[in-house]
Amino acid sequence: YEAIKQQYRPEVPEYFNFARDVLDRWTEVEKEGKKSKNPALWWVDGAGEEVRWSFEELGVLSRKVANVLSDACSLQRGDRVILILPRIPEWWLVNVACMRTGTVLIPGTQQLTAKDILHRLQKSKAKCIITDDSVAPAVDSVGTECQSLKFKLLVSKGHREGWLNFKDLLKNAPSDHHCVATKCQDPMAIYFTSGTTGSPKMTEHSHSSYGIGLTVSGRYWLDLTSSDVFWNTSDTGWAKSAWSSIFSPWIQGACVFVHKMPHFDPSIVFESLSRFPITVFCSAPTAYRMFVQHKLSSYTFKSLRHCVSAGEPINPEVMEEWKAQTGLDIHEGYGQTETVLICGNFKGMKIKPGSMGKPSPGYDVKIIDENSNILAPGKEGDIAIRVKPTRSLFLFTCYADDPEKTEATIRGDFYVTGDRGIMDEEGYFWFVGRADDVINSAGYRIGPFEVESALVEHPAVVEAAVVSSPDPIRGEVVKAFVVLTSDYASRDPEKMMKELQDHVKKVTAPYKYPRKMEFVQQLPKTISGKIRRNELRQKEWRK
Repeated sequence: YEAIKQQYRPEVPEYFNFARDVLDRWTEVEKEGKKSKNPALWWVDGAGEEVRWSFEELGVLSRKVANVLSDACSLQRGDRVILILPRIPEWWLVNVACMRTGTVLIPGTQQLTAKDILHRLQKSKAKCIITDDSVAPAVDSVGTECQSLKFKLLVSKGHREGWLNFKDLLKNAPSDHHCVATKCQDPMAIYFTSGTTGSPKMTEHSHSSYGIGLTVSGRYWLDLTSSDVFWNTSDTGWAKSAWSSIFSPWIQGACVFVHKMPHFDPSIVFESLSRFPITVFCSAPTAYRMFVQHKLSSYTFKSLRHCVSAGEPINPEVMEEWKAQTGLDIHEGYGQTETVLICGNFKGMKIKPGSMGKPSPGYDVKIIDENSNILAPGKEGDIAIRVKPTRSLFLFTCYADDPEKTEATIRGDFYVTGDRGIMDEEGYFWFVGRADDVINSAGYRIGPFEVESALVEHPAVVEAAVVSSPDPIRGEVVKAFVVLTSDYASRDPEKMMKELQDHVKKVTAPYKYPRKMEFVQQLPKTISGKIRRNELRQKEWRK
């Protein structure tokens, strides 16, 4: 870790464009025969169809798409483009084409409703939307309310009234395109934050923030080289897809592996890890929780050497169970849509299960109090990144069109993440909870994650969410919403509750045990798979 901190000295030039300065450079390395034969993108649909593109082929096709955006859609540098596609190769082409044209990409997930799409179109003033047959009707239902929307591109074999056909245009587009000269601080993309609280904000990133800033993830956290095949299971609508399905692997010249997988299915993951030469794997804690419910011993992941997790904290017992079954550690990382990797369990570091590791070399990370004082090890406070006197170029630029919310993230010399944490004596950071998720019961502060982890340790529990619930004596108490495994679902609820309460009292400080409990079929989640504790909390406080 100390060596990484010494080595990491990123250069940020005045002009930077990821497509030209990184992807086209790998094309040259490829042509010189100095790179492994791995493709840049390896896509499978699970039904026998595969796409394998070299960096050169990715370059040719993305230039054609750049011409579609510039010519057929008359888009200018700085115009905003909403992209809502599943995991299909065209998604990657549009990402790269937007960089080449200087247009600002706004990804969205297939799960967005017509109301969500309307909000995004109106708020972003996007001129163009690119989607498929499943989402087009929702766009058409709200399109008349969006004055800025001029072009609708349909990725489909079929045609639709009022839409340009992407595949037809791509086929006929010329393959030579001159990449726009973008400055490193020019806007590259806007991500609507998944927001466990409030409506989504437009988080704007520059060409350098992800394009250079994610070097630290690719090299040191994911431990990638140009001979690796890397699979990240993220939904295409989430910033984690930019992190780990575009920038981090391609900075390192690694192969991005993609399985179309319309619905998340652990058995498809196991079969793919067994069948394909995937060396590095990234998935969300929710997925790993599902994985360890299965018997993994019937599979052999012969190429897999490194596993990572991000998106929300991963429970220590899930890490232990995964290691027991696969022999591999899970290297947890912590970041936000607004940042690159803030903390991580980097290559060669001792892993402390439950800790999100040490600060990324790109940031000066501290735990601070409400007056911006840096707190001593062991004290709980706000996780913050120093931005004064010098703000890192690897942070978001702003919440687009919302200077007040942008300003509200700064306290003293720090960008405040909105997460609570503790740093221990060895410099490891531990997540407590979102600032607004922390429970204050009879003067005791209780972080939901610790209670959730204790519950998940019990064999009956698949997953749990812990929130505050009103109480006349204590002000608020801990309430747990629990999803039980099928083996335990038919047990007597009163007895099950008592058993789980006793279990939590043994595993963590007794005052943290959930005094209330509700058994549910599933937990409410954001589009990116994070538990929406605020929704559960509001339900409790409305009663």
